[in-house]
Amino acid sequence: MDASLAGQLLLASPALSDPNFARTVVLVGVHTEEGAMGVVLNRPSETTVADAVPQLEIAVEPTEPVFLGGPVQPSSVVLLAEFLDPAPAALLVLGRIGFPAGDTDVDGLTEATARRRVFAGYAGWGEGQLDQELAQGDWITHPAVPDDVFSEDPEQLWESVLERKGGSYALLARMPMDPSMN
Repeated sequence: MDASLAGQLLLASPALSDPNFARTVVLVGVHTEEGAMGVVLNRPSETTVADAVPQLEIAVEPTEPVFLGGPVQPSSVVLLAEFLDPAPAALLVLGRIGFPAGDTDVDGLTEATARRRVFAGYAGWGEGQLDQELAQGDWITHPAVPDDVFSEDPEQLWESVLERKGGSYALLARMPMDPSMN
């Protein structure tokens, strides 16, 4: 492991064959020698916060979708927030964006944050696994910006970040899902 990728984006390359991650954008929350954890930012589900986690309705718009954060523990709820006051944050990942402490009450979370997004599950890698996938060319890294995390158009996030990266990545952004359809 050269350096931590916490706060960076991982964009699935076309070489990544795992269907759980096809054209995904993952915000890395933790990346250490022991492994890595993040959430998929661009997979909104059909399920709303009101339907899945009604206790969060006062903090997150009830009609907001729950995002599919990754294949690990898909029945668990992961909340990502932009903190005005970092006190209730368990881990800040990107500037003021991070994960709240488990004991933070919903009212306090609402007052301490500007934006929030709910995820079902997360993406996780064991010791050395993410580094190996990076070496194989499965992932493209790029610095995250706050608007990536709370994108108004999450389904276009993969393409827009690749376009922002520029060069040959901008061409990759326009590649069809099935290259034989090109």
